[in-house]
Amino acid sequence: MAEKTRIGIIICDRYRTCAGGKCFRSFREREGAFARYKGLEAEIAGYTTCGGCPGGNIEYAGEEMRKNGVTVVHLATGFLVGYPPCPSIDYFAKFLAERFGFEVVPGTHPIPEKYLSMHGKLGTWATPDWDARLAPTMADPATRAAYD
Repeated sequence: MAEKTRIGIIICDRYRTCAGGKCFRSFREREGAFARYKGLEAEIAGYTTCGGCPGGNIEYAGEEMRKNGVTVVHLATGFLVGYPPCPSIDYFAKFLAERFGFEVVPGTHPIPEKYLSMHGKLGTWATPDWDARLAPTMADPATRAAYD
């Protein structure tokens, strides 16, 4: 039997009052970036914010998550869909991977349709480097609409 994957979620501090409803729902339903865990044993073992720009809690969050057995960290979808998206997301991912050995996944729940539409109009994600960042959180139109 495969070992259970222990997941940590770090959210953007702009959303620090978020109760995590969309993240936890998408984990339970294995949608968005959590689709990778379909049929696998997994649990969420940590949930916190980055601490605000420029990510003052990233080091401490990583340390605590490591102590709690986390092996995969998801940088919440809010880092991707915020206005503007987090300019430090790539740095956070690199730091967490290098310092703690985590696999780092951009995103949690599917990108809501309203954000896809607005960022499309703004041209936010028009450069090729965004394709890889957004891929785990893309879903079909009905699923995206369900997360509006």
